[in-house]
Amino acid sequence: MTQRGSALNFRDFVAELIEVGDAVDIRQPVSPTLEVGAITRRVYETRGPAPLFSNLTEGDPGHRVLGAPAGLTGRADGAYGRLAAHFGLPRETTPRELLERLISAMHTDPLEPRVVDGGPCKENVLTGEDIDLTRFPVPLLHAEDGGRYFGTYGFHVVRTPDGEWTSWSVSRTMLHGPRTLVGPAMPQQHLGMIHQMWRERGEPTPWAMVLGAPPAALAAAGMPLPAEVNEDGYVGALAGSPVDVVKTELHDLHVPANSEIVLEGWISPDETAPEGPMGEYHGYSFAESKQQPVFHVETITHRDDPILPVCVAGLPPEENHTIWGTMISATSLDLLRSSGLPVSMAWCSYEAATCWIAVSVDIGRLADARMSERQLADAVAEVLFGSHTGWLVPKVILVADDIDVTDIDQLVWAMATRYHPGTGEYVYPQASGIPMVPYLTAEEVRTGRGGKAVISCLLPSQLAGTTPGITASFRNSYPEDVRRSVVEKWTEYGFLR
Repeated sequence: MTQRGSALNFRDFVAELIEVGDAVDIRQPVSPTLEVGAITRRVYETRGPAPLFSNLTEGDPGHRVLGAPAGLTGRADGAYGRLAAHFGLPRETTPRELLERLISAMHTDPLEPRVVDGGPCKENVLTGEDIDLTRFPVPLLHAEDGGRYFGTYGFHVVRTPDGEWTSWSVSRTMLHGPRTLVGPAMPQQHLGMIHQMWRERGEPTPWAMVLGAPPAALAAAGMPLPAEVNEDGYVGALAGSPVDVVKTELHDLHVPANSEIVLEGWISPDETAPEGPMGEYHGYSFAESKQQPVFHVETITHRDDPILPVCVAGLPPEENHTIWGTMISATSLDLLRSSGLPVSMAWCSYEAATCWIAVSVDIGRLADARMSERQLADAVAEVLFGSHTGWLVPKVILVADDIDVTDIDQLVWAMATRYHPGTGEYVYPQASGIPMVPYLTAEEVRTGRGGKAVISCLLPSQLAGTTPGITASFRNSYPEDVRRSVVEKWTEYGFLR
């Protein structure tokens, strides 16, 4: 029986978005050449409903594209509704509730996948001469892109040669030919680590790519879990039920049975081709391509009338920030808590393009610990910058716990009024980091080190456990009875609720 629900069935996820008005089914003709990308970018920037393109001018009839699958919404029932639906949570779920759910699953015994004989992803099986990736409406997302990107919201499935570790990991792929893709497999990524193991044996890497995956599976694949941890078991813990998987046609790999599209083949041990440029998660597109591994596709399976989800990377917030940033936040908060540091919350601000994570410090516990600002900064840097999740984020911002780090307005206010130039910044030039950060020097990119800092927005008195002054705000500056009366009469005053 097919698994149901928005967390474990992408088709149900789309139907739910349409039902509540957080997706729009576009039936007029739309071109995958730039028009899909332009509409989706405008959706991000206006916080509109997700666009489901059901009448595309390229690709086989019936094939569809969903844009902005985890974009923020301007709806009154919660800006994070589309993201919450990835985990089967209510639309009004708050950021803190999201993180607590993710962290709880990390400390729950994994629920191993349930192997089934078949599933919707096997409704169509293409082999031999039928393999032609251009049958799909592969979009050109930005005018400056070096090609059409098939994989922007899917994940790779690879396994170590000894069969002990199966990785589900997110990384993009660009259309290279009718039967080939090209994309990054950085050595620090789990995809790159496993690919290197096969290369050392002189063998191609058995590989599959899943598109239109169960949303909880896609999110787990984007989570910076430690090496040698199988994401498939975490999906079950997160969703509360084992994810149904089916064996691929070519290899001893398993993929979610509900997937919309599955590509199968292998990664060449030595063949590379130019990939990019592409609009990136940090909001820029640079005019150069890079040599990246070539992925050979030998079998395609897909659902009837498949839906290809796409992320149109660029200015935040988009899925690189909402999904990836949220998963980074949960992993970072769990690491900081486990280390015993006086941390109450950690949030990778979507607006900062995953280039910083704000850490809320319990100043009472900080005072009890008798830590100096330098000691706190060094301790946080050691925990985060020494981890896989901290490798991804170059800046940490420390604030007192009177600041809601998920509220960008409060965070900007704290930085403007509490950060002291010259004394509130601690730099870690030897810390390793992702080489895609735009401001890195050529030497830092080459060595994979530098460009990392902890920025303190803690006032001197907060190190001793107190915050000077009173925040002049609706919450703090008026008695409870006055606030309650104002809220109750709000529409009587003539304001919209």
